[in-house]
Amino acid sequence: MSEMIYGDGAIRRPGLYGSSIENTYAGVLSFMRRTYSRELNGVDVVVSGVPLDLSTTFRSGARLGPQAIRAASVQLAELKPYPWGFDPFDDLAVIDYGDCWFDAHNPLSIKPTIVEHARTILASGAKMLTLGGDHFITYPLLIAHAEKYGKPLALLHFDAHCDTWPDDSPDSLNHGTMFYKAIKDGLIDPAKSVQVGIRTWNDNFMGVKVLDAPWVHDHGPEAVLAEITRVIGDHPVYVTFDIDCLDPSAAPGTGTPVPGGLSSAQALKIVRNLGGLNIVGMDVVEVAPSYDQSEITAIAAAHIACDMLCLLRNQKLARQG
Repeated sequence: MSEMIYGDGAIRRPGLYGSSIENTYAGVLSFMRRTYSRELNGVDVVVSGVPLDLSTTFRSGARLGPQAIRAASVQLAELKPYPWGFDPFDDLAVIDYGDCWFDAHNPLSIKPTIVEHARTILASGAKMLTLGGDHFITYPLLIAHAEKYGKPLALLHFDAHCDTWPDDSPDSLNHGTMFYKAIKDGLIDPAKSVQVGIRTWNDNFMGVKVLDAPWVHDHGPEAVLAEITRVIGDHPVYVTFDIDCLDPSAAPGTGTPVPGGLSSAQALKIVRNLGGLNIVGMDVVEVAPSYDQSEITAIAAAHIACDMLCLLRNQKLARQG
């Protein structure tokens, strides 16, 4: 970028790289002020939203999650992210693609629409950072990612819920059964997958390594990272972060909160140290701002998403040598 843009970089920035100077309280609210674009040439990472909450089993409202995460990201676009100490957009070409449009009044069309949304982006060679929306969206995203990167993928899943409860209906929309389907479909390899922060029961965890919330509290983030590395290794991995992995004290704005979860400090330490993984895609889901308090849930989600971009920036530079 030849000149600094003052204000509304999301629609005025002429190139893919660099940051603009913005008033945090004003301007067009793309994720971290990235350029709004559907042009995929030269793009490293596409941020997009999937504003779905028709799959929830308790409180709806996650359809407003992408909007809330974008709004909470404004402070992250003001300074170099902590603790990274660099502007990821000096080296990583990131756009905000906007939201996946689907017909909410034609539910059976939703899954294939999300799959096609992801296929279009992945065909360009860009990676995806997706903002939810309820957690069902990860299932169609996994379909497209497994097609692109080869199945089965590893899954690194942060959540209060295992989401592997049985569901053999091919057309159901349920945010508690999609990883059951993904395993049955061969999209993910349970022997190469890890779930972190779980604090709900399932009679059959389908062979996935579960590091439940008490285990995380007892052993600490370093032990969690060691187990993640041991199980997943260098296998291509999709990372999905359900914000209800965090304790409701840190993330009240979600549809199915469960006490006893991770602190934001624990979760951020784990996410920030995933740089050794072969990450092929990622999402942050289940922010429901109508239940939030002082936007703390959306703020946590925005920080997690920002850290994911910083991981990808470092991986790009490492590949370039």
